[in-house]
Amino acid sequence: MAGRAGVTRTRFAPSPTGPLHLGHAFAALIAAQLADPGEFLLRIEDIDRARSRAAYEAAILDDLRWLGLTWPEPVMRQSERLPAYRAALDRLGAKGLIYPCKCRRADIRAALSAPQEGAPVIGPDGPVYPGTCRHRGMDQAAPEDALRLNAARALDLLGLDGLAFRDENIAPGTPHRMTRAQFLAQVGDIVLARRGMGTSYHLSVVVDDAAQGITLVTRGADLLDSTFIHILLQKLLDLPLPRYHHHRLIRDEQGKRLAKRDDARAISLYRAEGAGPRDIRRMVGL
Repeated sequence: MAGRAGVTRTRFAPSPTGPLHLGHAFAALIAAQLADPGEFLLRIEDIDRARSRAAYEAAILDDLRWLGLTWPEPVMRQSERLPAYRAALDRLGAKGLIYPCKCRRADIRAALSAPQEGAPVIGPDGPVYPGTCRHRGMDQAAPEDALRLNAARALDLLGLDGLAFRDENIAPGTPHRMTRAQFLAQVGDIVLARRGMGTSYHLSVVVDDAAQGITLVTRGADLLDSTFIHILLQKLLDLPLPRYHHHRLIRDEQGKRLAKRDDARAISLYRAEGAGPRDIRRMVGL
C-alpha cells in the first residue's frame, strides 16, 4: 500500500488483548495529529491468537471512532499476513542469518544465572540471550523451536559497526547511536518468530510498516531502543527507513506506565461515566 508522494503517513497499531486505556488514546491521537493533513492508518496487531479477542477489537474500533478518529478501510490485521512474515524469514534464512532456538525462558534464566556470567543484561525483549543455540542450523529446526536472528552475522553482512537514527521528539538534534558491541551486549539475538505464532513483534512491525507505506512511526518512549532492531531488519530486508517520533508515556499517580491491566482507566469506563472526547484529550494533556 503506497502512500501519496510527500505525504506523511502514520499508524496506530493496538493489540486486541484488552480494552483501550488513556495511554492508548494518547498514542492514537498523537499519531493522527502528526499525520494531519496526511494519512492516519489503523492496524490490528493480533499475532497473539491465544490472547486476542474479537470483542476487544470491536471495542477498540468503537472507542477510536468515539474519539473522532477515522482511517481507510479495510483495516490491516496481522493474523492475515503470516505469508508475508514467512517470506521475510525465508529471505533472512537464505542469507544464513537465522537459527532455531529450543531454549525456554527457564533455560535462559538458568544460563544467565551461572556465576561467571554476572548480572543478566536486560534488553528490549528482556534478558539478553546468551547464544546457547547459535550453533544450530536451520536443518535442525523443530516445529516447537523459535527462530532467532544471528545479530553479529547480520551486522557483519551489512558491514556496520553500529546503528543510528534521529528521533523527531527525543533529543531531535542529536542522533541516537548504538555501536556494534553495544548492540550485541544490550540487544543480542532477538526472536523473529515465536513458538506458535510464526512471527514476532519486531519482524511483523517492520514488514507491516513497509507494506502500509508508513513514513512516520509514532510510539511510546519505552520503545526507543527497539528502533535499533527495526532499523537493522529494514536494512537486511531492503525496506524503506521511516522517520521516528517517540512520545511521552501516560502514567498513573505513582509514575508507573499504564498497562492493559489498568482497566480502571479504560476509555469505555470514562465513557460510561459521562466523559466526552474533549475530556479524554484534557486528561492526556492534548
